[in-house]
Amino acid sequence: MITAIIDYGSGNLRSVAKAFERVLRTDARDAEVAVTGDPAVVRRADRIVLPGVGAFADCMRGLRQIAGMTETLQRRVIDDAVPFLGICVGMQMMSRESEEHGRHAGLGWIPASVARMAPAPGYRIPHMGWNELLDVAPHPVFAGLEPHAHAYFVHSYAVHADWPEHVAARTCHGGPVVAALARDNLIGTQFHPEKSQAIGLRMLANFIRWTP
Repeated sequence: MITAIIDYGSGNLRSVAKAFERVLRTDARDAEVAVTGDPAVVRRADRIVLPGVGAFADCMRGLRQIAGMTETLQRRVIDDAVPFLGICVGMQMMSRESEEHGRHAGLGWIPASVARMAPAPGYRIPHMGWNELLDVAPHPVFAGLEPHAHAYFVHSYAVHADWPEHVAARTCHGGPVVAALARDNLIGTQFHPEKSQAIGLRMLANFIRWTP
């Protein structure tokens, strides 16, 4: 089994890969974690992970500059329904568009848009630190999470879903914020599972086992 972590020039790839490697060692699974910018590897993958750090437009540009990558992702994730996890900006890229530094098209896999968070009295932007996950949907990737579980967030822009059924979890930072999106074989987290200690490792283990 291959879990492909897409390398398109964004940061935090190694920390994501190390978290998956730790989960696989614990589960004693015969599996490979491949950090790759090669569409041929993605075509063979059983799980696909899209991390993201930085500006939305830069991340989309980096992804599109890899010849054949967006087409391969469309085919494997949407047509073949391979389990997919988007992390932070990787989740935002699942949406239709972002207004970060202009208006930029995303992958369009979930009807949603991305907008800058509005600062509320007593709350700073960027939103950085540990926050409680609220309204967590009964999703296999969230199985076994303790009530009042906290995850680690770092972001200034947030997703606004067109349809509430695509919101898999929320948090609160001066108001409700989408913490996770899910549809069919797709799941995305605004927080960083690889930095969220036990809760994050549990989620990654659940993702490895997930068969949509």
